[in-house]
Formats: sequence, C-alpha cells, structure tokens
Amino acid sequence: MSPHLRKVVVVGHGMVGHRFVTAAIERGLTETHDIVVIGEEPRPAYDRVALTSFFEVGAEALSFLPGGAYDDPRVTLRTGTSVIEIDPAAQTVMLGDGEEMAYDELVLATGAAPFVPPVPGAELGNVFVYRTIEDLEAIREAAKTAKAGAVIGGGLLGLEAANALHQLGVETHVVEMNPRLMSVQVDEAGGRMLGRHITDLGLTVHTGVMTEAALPAIVDVDATGEVDGQVSALKFKDVEEPLPVDMIVFSAGIRPRDALARAAGLDLAERGGVLVDEQCRSSDPHVWAVGECAAPGGKMYGLVAPGYDMAEVVADALLGGQGTFTGADLSTKLKLLGVDVASFGDAHGTTDDCLELTYSDAVAGVYKKLVISEDGTRLLGGVLVGDASAYGLLRPMVASGIPLPDNPEELILPASSGGGGGVQLPPEAQVCSCNDVTRGDIEAAVDAGCGSAAEVTKETKAGSTCGSCKVQVKKIVEDYFTAQGKTVDTSLCEHFAGDEHGRSPMTRAELFDVVLIHGYTTFDQIIEAHGTGRGCDVCKPAIASILASQLNGHVLAAENRKLQDTNDAFLANIQKNGSYSVVPRIPGGEVTPEGLIVIGEVAREFGLYTKITGGQRIDMFGARMEDLPAIWKRLVDAGFESGHAYGKSLRTVKSCVGSTWCRYGVQDSVGLAIMLETRYRGLRSPHKLKGGVSGCARECAEARGKDFGVIATEKGWNLYVGGNGGAVPAHAQLLAGDLTTDELVSCLDRFLMYYVRTADRLQRTSTWIDSLEGGLDRVREVVVDDVLGLGTELEDAMAQHVDGYFDEWKATLEDPAMLRRFVSFVNAPELPDPNISFGAVRGQIAPAVGEQPASGPVALGSSIPVGPPATDEHTMEHAR
Repeated sequence: MSPHLRKVVVVGHGMVGHRFVTAAIERGLTETHDIVVIGEEPRPAYDRVALTSFFEVGAEALSFLPGGAYDDPRVTLRTGTSVIEIDPAAQTVMLGDGEEMAYDELVLATGAAPFVPPVPGAELGNVFVYRTIEDLEAIREAAKTAKAGAVIGGGLLGLEAANALHQLGVETHVVEMNPRLMSVQVDEAGGRMLGRHITDLGLTVHTGVMTEAALPAIVDVDATGEVDGQVSALKFKDVEEPLPVDMIVFSAGIRPRDALARAAGLDLAERGGVLVDEQCRSSDPHVWAVGECAAPGGKMYGLVAPGYDMAEVVADALLGGQGTFTGADLSTKLKLLGVDVASFGDAHGTTDDCLELTYSDAVAGVYKKLVISEDGTRLLGGVLVGDASAYGLLRPMVASGIPLPDNPEELILPASSGGGGGVQLPPEAQVCSCNDVTRGDIEAAVDAGCGSAAEVTKETKAGSTCGSCKVQVKKIVEDYFTAQGKTVDTSLCEHFAGDEHGRSPMTRAELFDVVLIHGYTTFDQIIEAHGTGRGCDVCKPAIASILASQLNGHVLAAENRKLQDTNDAFLANIQKNGSYSVVPRIPGGEVTPEGLIVIGEVAREFGLYTKITGGQRIDMFGARMEDLPAIWKRLVDAGFESGHAYGKSLRTVKSCVGSTWCRYGVQDSVGLAIMLETRYRGLRSPHKLKGGVSGCARECAEARGKDFGVIATEKGWNLYVGGNGGAVPAHAQLLAGDLTTDELVSCLDRFLMYYVRTADRLQRTSTWIDSLEGGLDRVREVVVDDVLGLGTELEDAMAQHVDGYFDEWKATLEDPAMLRRFVSFVNAPELPDPNISFGAVRGQIAPAVGEQPASGPVALGSSIPVGPPATDEHTMEHAR
C-alpha cells in the first residue's frame, strides 16, 4: 500500500461492497487510491441471491472471490474483521481488535440484518434467521434431527427459507401475518395461485395469522417444569392449539445496519438507513453509503440491483463523475419451490385510472396480470405466477415505454392460443436491471466481437446476477446474429460455450459425438475435457441422457445419479401434491386378466387412484415415495416392467385391435405395436417419444399424432414421422410407404437414432425436423436413401440398445444402495410422508387437491383497481 495514494475504506464485503470494489478497479480508481475492504463475515463476498443453492453446490461455488483476494495490488481485503466505531471528524475507523485506521473516503456497505419480531421464545434453541452461509450451516445441522419446522414470513426470503427446509426433508410450515404470500410483489389473485402451488408441493401455508410465542420443550412438566432450551411449538394469536415444530426460521423482513452511522452522528432516514443524496453521499462529505444500509431520498431498497447502481455511482463520483442514483427498478423474477413468480412495474395497479388485463388458468396453475394505461397504449406493470416466460419481454416494455400492440392480451395468452405479441424491443430498452444493460448494449457487445450469449454476459454482466434475463439475452444475441447473417451460437449452455483455453462451443449433437468417439462414461470426464465449471440443470440432464443412450447404464448408478432431474431421480413422475405416479409398461395395451388383477390389488393395497390413459396403459397416482419399491416389487414379480413415464424416452406405442378382431383391419397392428414398443423401450432421447400403429386407413390409433406412426395398407406399412401433441400440435408426415415389416424396422431404427444423435436438448421430433436444412426431405435422404452412408451405423447403434436393455425398476430392487434413496426423511426413514393427505374423487381414493374451479380458465377481462395495497414495514424483503 503506497503512502502517496489516498485511501478508501469500505466497511462491508457483501454483494454490493464487492460490486463497488470491482467498479472502482475497472474505472481506474486504484491508480490514485488504495482501497481497504473490511468484511465482518469469515469469507469473501458471495452470491447471497442464490443462497439456497448452498445446500447443493457448497460455499465455494457461491464465492465471488474463490482465491480470497483481488488481482489489483492496491486492494486489500480483510475478512473476519469488524468495524466498531467511526470518527468522521478525525476520518478514522476503529476495528474490533483495537486498530485505528485512517481514511480519506469511507464507503459504508454494511447491508441489512434480519428482523426478528419481539416474540417470546425467540431466544430458544433451534431458532434461526436466514441470511448467511453460517446460518444455513446451522439450519442444515438442526434439520438432521428435526421433523417439523416453521418459517415466519411469507415474502421472497421466507419462501426461499421454506424451500431450504423442504429440501432438507423437514415437514415445512410457512407462517405469514398478511392475508397472502409475497404481499409486496404480487396481488391477491397471484398470492392465492402461489399459495396453491406451494400447498400442492406438500408444504402447509398459514396466512393471516400472527405468531404469539415460541414454546419450549418441557422435560418434566409434573415435577420441576424444567425446560430443555429447545423450541417445541409455535403459538398463534387467537388459535387454541399450538403448532408442534422442532425448529423455527425467522424471515420477517430486514432492517438497515445503520448503527455505526447513527453513533457517528450521520443523518438517518425516518425508517432507518443512512440518508444520502443522489450521489450516495451522506451528511458527511467524505462518507458514502450503498446498498441496503443506504436510504437515498429517505427510501431503503431491499434488492441487489439498486445496490449495484449505487456502487457504480459512488465509484464514478470518487473519480469526479456526475452520475446519480434517482431510483430503481424493483422488478423481480425467480423460481420459488419450483414455481415461476415475477413482478414488475406498477404490479398493484396504483396508477390513477389504470386498467388491469388478466388471464387465469386454475387447472394449469397459471395467473397473469397486466396493468395498462387508461388509454390502453402503455404497459405499466404486471404479475406472473406459474409461467413467467414473458417476463423478459414485458419488463423492458415498462422501462422503455414502447407502445402496446393492438391486441395486448396476446402478450399473456399461451402460445397455443395465439399468444406472443410480436413486440420488438427498442435499443434503449433495459434488458438486465441488475446491471443496467440495454438491448443496444447487448448488440454492441456482439459488434465488438462477442460470439455467443455467454461471451455477451461476461462482457456486459447481463444475466450474471439474478439470472432472470438470461433467456432474453440469449434470444437477443441469436436474433441479432441471424439478422446479420452470422452463425448463431447453439451451444448446449454456458458451460459448453467454449473458452479462452481452446475449448470449442458444443451443441448437444456435438457432445453426443464426443462421448461416442472418446468413450466417456461420466459427466466429470466430459466437462473436464470439453466444458467449464460444474455444470447446471441444462447440461447435466442432457448429458445424462446421452450417456444413457450410449452406455445403457442405470440412471441411478452412483457416478451419474446426481445428473438426473426429479422424475428420473426416483424413477417416477412427481405429481402436483408431492406424490408419485406408477406406470407399468403394457405394450400395445395388451394385458392378461392375471395382470389386471395384480394392478387392481396393488392400487387397492396402497390406496392409489387408477386411470386408463390415452396411451393404453393404467396409471396409478398418489404413491408415497417410500412406498415405490414395495409397489414395484409386486409389479415386477407379476411380470410388469417400468413404463418409463418419468423419462425422456419411449412412452408407448398405441394400437387399434387390427386384423385380429376388426373387420376392417388389413394388418396385425397389435402385434406390430408390441414388437416396436418392446424394441424401443428405455431408449433415452432428447425428448419423450410416442408411437402408434393403426391396422387400416380408418386410423383408430391416431398414429399421425405421434412422433412415429404406422398405418397398415394392403401392401404393407406406411411410416409417418414428426407428429406430437403439446403446446404446438403437429401432424406426422409420410416418410416412406408400403414397407415390409423388416423395411419398416430398418427405417425406424435409423430415424430414431438419427434423432437421438442430432436433435437439440428437449427438442420434439416435429421441431427437430423443421430445424434441419431441407426438413423432411433431408430426413428421407438420410434415413431412406442413406445418402450419408450412416444406415448400417445407425441400425447397429439401435441393436446395441436393444441387446443392452434391462428393466430399471427390477435392477433398482436388486441394489440396496439405490433403495436407500427412497425415504421421505433421511433422519426418520421409517416414517411415511405426512404432507400427503387423501380424499375421494368420483368414489375413488385420490390425493386431496383442494377445491377445483367450476369451469375452465378464467376469461380475459378488464377492471379498475381499488387502490394501493396495505404495506407494512415488517414485510420488507431482501430479494433478487
């Protein structure tokens, strides 16, 4: 540290403190100043927005400074050190160890502290807050023995905390004194929809209740009344029976950490926080405040994006700049307990004479609201619950003020109903609010040489903080590349986007070939050789599918089980209420009376709801996770095997009764359907596959709505490909006609393996065919005409799959290590999941799903808002 340079002392090394330092380095402040950063926590700054992911990825993956130091020698970082006093007159700070440190400029970035209401019993054991990695470590330790826990606070951070408890296997209750969850961000209807989603996942929501006390456990109530210091229950006001819990997490809001400023005599805002001007300068000209401890204009912002803006403003001001902070975008988008939630602009419709346009689908669990100006020309704000895919377009429309389309309802309607809107953002539209990046900035980065969305993110920081705009950034980059006639980056994800060490961007198809050529058998081998980082929820399941396609290994094998998504992880489809479905394979819909009897006995014994599906199988719903092995043991012993309803693989090959019974049938459709389903069962693919075989042109098996469909003719079989249902239905197209059975199998082998090898992640056969240059004609050239000479190779690959097939559930039942996964609570494996309750649906046992709407989706409509919602200081949240 040079004695000739001025000194900036930064108090606090959280996300905003770190942002100030990086901005100062980038702008050249260290050419004239030394910077000393004092961090109270024992570790450098980390991503507090992604705090819950600590349980999955660990502390190091969240760190902004894994090495513990900045590259710039003019910056000194001291962690595990506190500042206990500021003397503005002497321009010094006193450290906790007694050291006095002088400063020329002081930047306060002390953040905020969790608010713990004055509830009796808050001092008991197993009562926590949710703020730091150390807090999460303590929560994880307590969860090892706790059976039930409560989170006090139903805001953003409270639901993050609830998600953490749920992931740790603790029966979770969410307690919110307001009448709905996330009352600051979403309106009443959005709160109801969010509450329904969370309840369906197995959590219990208590809204409109006030916590009166945390009650201790009594060791011997009859003798001494002695307490053991641990919480045992939660008492609500006006509720007679306490709620039994073993742990409590308070997440009822935050308060600015302004004690140092208060003691130093600096001006404070009425509700707390260091009062600062538009350059974030306090009442002392050499003391600045940024982030949650600051109150520009008397208002505290509990979001990271405004803190980042303040940090940039102060770094600029110390270099003589005139930048100002005049307010912030409080929009937020996140996934809470797997539920997409977004709020932007005037979400509550407080603007005079504004109108509200709503779309609600109670069955799908989707609620969307747009707040528009009285004349219908401008978007003012909105709320999205259950489907926030439009957030990347809608939020910039608010910020930029671009005109609404003639039919604004198209912005929130599902794509299958004509939604989309076709709006083009102007260059000045802000895409990333965390880092103030516009569409123009993104395109300028491409012009400057960025060759992918990942490179744009690295250059502009767009999408690097909360991640909510990543999809929009990628689309802007791809659209801009296309408009310029450049090659669009189609790399699988940022971890396979190439780097400066010579690794090339890789698509899913290229990764398939890499694995095939090099013989990789694990994700770690692949990412070490061709990727960067630790992987993500995009590349991990995709590579798991590639490995399964080539190696025919068990998806729950130790080296690859961490790659699977929720369904593959338990070999069952998770349902909306947290239970699972059981779907045995019934090829062609053909089943013996004995088999039907076993299915009926299993459903009766385990209390399962049964339904015959459109794919000619019997689905059984409502299975508890811990019961899955016992259920499948019965089914496997009876000759059934996995129907792969949980996997991106072949589901069914539907058939009519064909020539065996039908007077119109010209071929044995049942026999062919059974043969094809047996041949392709377990084939892992980019997306799910469905097939169908009709015994005549009457098409009773609806074969032309399938990924591959076969229709019998007098001369043989016609093969159709590329059909599917879903959001964008597609009819299959004729690939080849009048085939013999052997010719048909040969074509199908080639078609399916060509698709498995070359399709993108989660790409259905219909969109894959459309994406190929030449479309169906190209598929016909490769599959039927064999212009690439790959026919034999593709058939051999399919033969390898057929020869290596095994039933995943049978193998699971034979492996004790795999069976250990099927418990609701790792600390109490003998207990059933208490979150699943049962009722009756049309006389049949079924999981209770709450009151259903009397009709379908609510129609679009307009209404005048009734006024701003009630606000409460206690609901302020640190959020994304």
